[in-house]
Amino acid sequence: MNGMKLNRLMEKLLREYDEHAKSIEQSTGQGINPNESPAERRKKRLEWEKDYIVWFEEMFPHYAKVKCAWFHKKLANIIINNDVCEVLAEIYRSGAKSVHICMGIPLYLYVTGKLRFMLLVGQTDLKAKKLISDIQKELVHNRKFIHYYGKKFKFGDWADGDFTTTDGVKFMTSTPEKSPRGLREGNERPDYIVVDDVDTKQRVNNDERSVKLLDWAMEDLKGTFDEGSPYRRFIVANNNFHKNTLINQLKVHYKIITEKLKAAGIKSHHFILTVPAVKDLTTFEPNWPEKTSAAYWKEKFIGSIYRHFMREYMHVHIVEGSIFKNEWIHYKPRLQYRKYDALCFYGDLSYKETGDFKAMVFVGKNGREFHVLDAFVRQTSKHNVAVWLYDKVEDDKLSNYNIQYFIEGNFAQDEFVNDFDLEGEDRGWIIPVVPDKKSKEGKFDRIESMQGFFIRKNIYFNKALEHSPDIQELINQLLAFQKGSGAHDDAPDALQSAIAKLNRPDNAKSIAKSRTTSRKEMISKQKNRF
Repeated sequence: MNGMKLNRLMEKLLREYDEHAKSIEQSTGQGINPNESPAERRKKRLEWEKDYIVWFEEMFPHYAKVKCAWFHKKLANIIINNDVCEVLAEIYRSGAKSVHICMGIPLYLYVTGKLRFMLLVGQTDLKAKKLISDIQKELVHNRKFIHYYGKKFKFGDWADGDFTTTDGVKFMTSTPEKSPRGLREGNERPDYIVVDDVDTKQRVNNDERSVKLLDWAMEDLKGTFDEGSPYRRFIVANNNFHKNTLINQLKVHYKIITEKLKAAGIKSHHFILTVPAVKDLTTFEPNWPEKTSAAYWKEKFIGSIYRHFMREYMHVHIVEGSIFKNEWIHYKPRLQYRKYDALCFYGDLSYKETGDFKAMVFVGKNGREFHVLDAFVRQTSKHNVAVWLYDKVEDDKLSNYNIQYFIEGNFAQDEFVNDFDLEGEDRGWIIPVVPDKKSKEGKFDRIESMQGFFIRKNIYFNKALEHSPDIQELINQLLAFQKGSGAHDDAPDALQSAIAKLNRPDNAKSIAKSRTTSRKEMISKQKNRF
């Protein structure tokens, strides 16, 4: 970044600082009793200090516009109650982790006498300075804080990444590019180190750079602590969006350390607090209901690209196109149905009524090509899959063509087939959906086996449905597919199964049409099921 751009960005930060400082003075000046005696002030602040959340909401009304979440309290208690600790705040994007670990908690530790030297590490120099500026703003412009604790700011400036209080407590910034070795102020070394949102997409996509960041954090950064000192708090915060993020590498490391300490009978001071935005993707119950509703998160989920939402808000690592790449997604207008060698519907359903995705794909084989003609990929009930299938067959007059209808055998118990039969009875005609009893071991390998078809341009999606939410969800799940990611794979599984049914020698050319039989006829030909 050139000097002129840096200067412009710093000027912007300075303007924002002044504007925010004015608003802090206005919002914190109300309700203060200037006639309160020193004893009354002390009594009141000591009462607030008994509970960090109470203290935070009293001192910083401009931040506490809604009640703090349960995880803010838990995070604060871990850090405050453990003078020596290493904490991973794995909290979803927009979860207000920075305001607590970079401002609220360190100021609380400062006024309670448990912090002498804070070192804040940001992704860049400017980002680190912007974060540390929040502390200076409160010390200088928060009238309520000054009323109860006095004027604490002495000299230095956040814009230089370094300032000191009247009682000698130091606040400094750094970045991963700087060496903190030997960092001290007189005989004081950092006792509160926070690393906030330092990862970049460029770094996490480079294994070597990611390992170097881990080594820097564990050796250089943690090495600035004064060994054996009573206060040594090391906090790393970020949403866990990639396996190479610092927080994820530390998470793996901390779990191993904790097991080793446990085996040795030593208490671990390593803590991991994991908080996704919502508790599940069925109810969308939020982890911070005081701020956002389930309806808000459901709308955001529906309006987001699946892999983006999972990375930023659910801590699920999804590397875009790690197995199926975006450039392999191609579209073609569908042929007339009669021109396909074979046609197949295949459904991958789930036991849960609405928890998992219900996926059904409609695929046609034309020579060496497989055309994805339509798809149903939604978090909904089995009944809605049946309605969609019957509507599709009825609207496109598909009963005039020879089509195979399968649902995965593992899930094809009577009640599953009945969902389709009951819908047919209501309409007066039946689609002969049958369970696929063929063994389907090794889901990952099966789905991955489609890679060759995509590379050879054997798979095409219906051009007319390029912007269909269901087709896009199928593509999203393909691009997100990788081993151990935790991402949904119901639609890719259904697609692979349909292709496997179609990719057989007997489907190499058109075969005769077959008549659709009624449910009564099917039952009459079955052996006595009782």
